[in-house]
Amino acid sequence: MAHTRLRVYQKAADAAALPQAIHVEDAAAITPGTGQVLIQVRYAGVNPSDVKAVLGAMPHAIWPRTPGRDYAGVVVAGPEEWVGREVWGSGGELGIRRDGTHASHLLLDAPNAREKPATLSLAEAGAVGVPFVTASEGLNEAGGVKPDDVVLVLGANGKVGQAAIQIATAAGARVFGVERTLVAHIGHASSPITMLSGTEDFAAQLRDATGGHGADIVFNTVGSPYFAAANQAMAILGRQIFISTIDRAVPFDIFAFYRGRHRYIGLDTLALDSAHCAAVLDTLRPGFESGKLKPFPVLEANICPLAGAAAAYQAVLSSAPERIVLAPG
Repeated sequence: MAHTRLRVYQKAADAAALPQAIHVEDAAAITPGTGQVLIQVRYAGVNPSDVKAVLGAMPHAIWPRTPGRDYAGVVVAGPEEWVGREVWGSGGELGIRRDGTHASHLLLDAPNAREKPATLSLAEAGAVGVPFVTASEGLNEAGGVKPDDVVLVLGANGKVGQAAIQIATAAGARVFGVERTLVAHIGHASSPITMLSGTEDFAAQLRDATGGHGADIVFNTVGSPYFAAANQAMAILGRQIFISTIDRAVPFDIFAFYRGRHRYIGLDTLALDSAHCAAVLDTLRPGFESGKLKPFPVLEANICPLAGAAAAYQAVLSSAPERIVLAPG
């Protein structure tokens, strides 16, 4: 079966070099081995980590390789019970330590395949992956969300922020969001979200709104810019989740840390392989099937063929507000 893929042979020097670094090429047909499935990739989300890997920000990434972590498609070869089924998935090793999903076909171990929820289109399913896996795994590592929790999401309108808000409100938590300026929350939520401005004292505002309690969980998708204020917002026994940062070194008040009995959770989803991500998607599946969780809208204008991948990557690098998706077919 013909195989078309993106191929990156060496890192791009900068964003302007992306068109020269990304190649579309034909490759040898793929034949699945015993216990493997061959997936015809219909849609594959483009994530910031995909672009950063092409720019050389992932030192453990192999060269050459096909980028891409998220996918949705149809099984076209493998064990008989899988052929013809529509599947979805993601994997931290995909596009980094082995060829990924920005290709017409993906080879996967059958135990890691998952049938997509019938409530999602293939395009929507292909855009769920990294943001929802990151949000779910972070909240789970923080002990899970309880109905009486106060949750503060920094970078609330980013993809991971939106996913974290969906999961937290679906669990019944009271949720506050922060963006650099005071804007409305743009994603789905099961209950109203209180938005705060990152240029103001959002820690004091949150404490006032919660009777001095503070945030039981802080999901910090931004890192260092909000580190100090986020610490001030944390409740006793509060947990703060980190998935990214700008500055590596930040001032740290050890006294406030131990007196607050705080916990910090660092999350690197590149360490979560396809098997782990499949298990996370299993926990998210009921929410998507019931409608409590909603996929990101995938606009026709933001679906690109492989030939348009460089423009798609540049859009993601420029923080496009919508989900950008490749259609390898």
